Amino acid sequence: MPPGKEPMKYWLQCEHCHVRYKSIKILYHCDECNGLLEVRHDLKALAKCVSTQLFDERWRATHSPHRSGVWRYHELILPVKLSQIVTRPEGNTNLYAAGRDEKSGLRKIGEYVGVSKFYLKHEGENPTGSFKDRGMTVGITQAVVLGAKAVACASTGNTSASLASYAAQAGLPCFVFLPEGKISTSKLAQAVAHGAITVQLKTDFDGAMKIVQYVCDELDIYLLNSINPFRLEGQKSIALELLQQLNWKVPDWIVLPAGNLGNTSAIGKALLEARQLGLIKRLPRIASIQAQGANPFYRSFQTSFEKRFKVQAETIASAIRIGDPVSFARARQVILETNGVVESVTDKEILEAKAVIDNSGIGCEPASAATVAGTRKLMKKRIIKPSETVAGILTGHLLKDPEVAMMVYTRTTKAIKSTGVNPAKLGRTLKKFLHL
Repeated sequence: MPPGKEPMKYWLQCEHCHVRYKSIKILYHCDECNGLLEVRHDLKALAKCVSTQLFDERWRATHSPHRSGVWRYHELILPVKLSQIVTRPEGNTNLYAAGRDEKSGLRKIGEYVGVSKFYLKHEGENPTGSFKDRGMTVGITQAVVLGAKAVACASTGNTSASLASYAAQAGLPCFVFLPEGKISTSKLAQAVAHGAITVQLKTDFDGAMKIVQYVCDELDIYLLNSINPFRLEGQKSIALELLQQLNWKVPDWIVLPAGNLGNTSAIGKALLEARQLGLIKRLPRIASIQAQGANPFYRSFQTSFEKRFKVQAETIASAIRIGDPVSFARARQVILETNGVVESVTDKEILEAKAVIDNSGIGCEPASAATVAGTRKLMKKRIIKPSETVAGILTGHLLKDPEVAMMVYTRTTKAIKSTGVNPAKLGRTLKKFLHL
């Protein structure tokens, strides 16, 4: 059988007591200790059939599923039959060179953070506009494999949009539980347009999460928040694709926003597995950035993780407005194993960084800007050095929060008042504006 085609063994394993479960069983927590479960692969067997060369060959694929930036690595993600995969496709997001030494307009970002070799991977270029599509293609595929009758999630926006899209593609009923009044209209519109049944609750995300877990258990609905281990397997592909775009050269740092900590966990897992498989020789350091008003992970980091914190989350960055992150234990291990750090930035710092990103021509939602704000802060603290190579993750599209984008626009960009329909008068106004 050709390399990359062999069916690989995978299972669920408790991250605490290491009890194993079959992957065909619907579980999110360990029956023995209630710890979270993660997908484990037979890495010794995988090492014999995957390589950077195999993935580079697939990069030229023109047909699904290997055209997907997730399923290109399917042996490392979810080794099911290719015919079972539900994909749009997703991934293949651009990696922008944004260092201060670049010759394009993106150098504004590098100059702002003070890094010469700065890259931004824009996950907002996924089909529904956020990184969530990487996890959802895997989560919905697993739902199909398991024969799930319906799917559900709690969400501040991006998860609901992605779940609704992939559930519609798979023909599965979809329910999304939302904190009332705390979701962007554009994100809600996506979920509604794709046919999801929305349940708006008078609570925050953490409260919605508790309710959706209860409902899913009672009604036998497949839950697809990041508590679902298969979601995180898809999000691993962010790191794998980033490494491939850098010709498998490992950056010194990977910086990303941190809310529920699913991406910190997934990216760390991908890097550790890649090193064990021989795809890379060393690990980058991970920097997880939280908003000051939703920073329980940062507070725990300040105590060397001796204490776990929970907060009443409040920040303009709605995608990371989470006070009790589900993937805390996984993310803590990633920070420890990569000699990583956790930083906190204010909403003001987030909006300032967002303005720089937007004005450079690529744009992002507020949570994504935490990456750039955090990198700048770590530079000022001399934790990141100017000579180091830094890869940052932008998690969502500019239009995910258009209200915030307009607020930033009115603060940072000059507007020309209407001059009516007189072209000559308008021309004089523009000349004056351009100092001509």
